[in-house]
Amino acid sequence: MDTLALILVIIGALNWGMVGLFQFDLIASIFGGMSTVVSRIIYTIVGLAGIWGISILFRRDGIRHSDENE
Repeated sequence: MDTLALILVIIGALNWGMVGLFQFDLIASIFGGMSTVVSRIIYTIVGLAGIWGISILFRRDGIRHSDENE
């Protein structure tokens, strides 16, 4: 689940990067606009992945200290 969430967060970040740099929304372009049902579902799923990513950030088992790897 963590890997899927990370992939979706990366997709969302790349899409926002394109919006910021080129004023081009790839998701809206592929699925027919920002307000279409499919686009809204994808935006929602990516947003939920971002929320899941917050839990990854604060999980104790996900924290690696540099001295543990030696």
